[in-house]
Amino acid sequence: MSIIWTIIIGFIAGVIAKFIMPGDNEPSGFILTTILGIVGAFFATYLGQSLGWYRPGEGAGLVGAVVGAIIVLFVYGFVAGRSRRAI
Repeated sequence: MSIIWTIIIGFIAGVIAKFIMPGDNEPSGFILTTILGIVGAFFATYLGQSLGWYRPGEGAGLVGAVVGAIIVLFVYGFVAGRSRRAI
């Protein structure tokens, strides 16, 4: 059940992160933003568990997932921006 909860929170976090961090380098599609939000939620969960903030099997909360999604969006925008300039 924690994986499903992480996906739901990641979906919401992706939408919130897109509103917080709009820009041209970030993905503008709804599905890609949602996927990056879910990846951000999993990233926040993994990081929080490895740092001892969350117990094993416990997922990141909404705030942690939003922060993780913003980090993933930033990294994606940086990598996508560099690959577009190289072409």
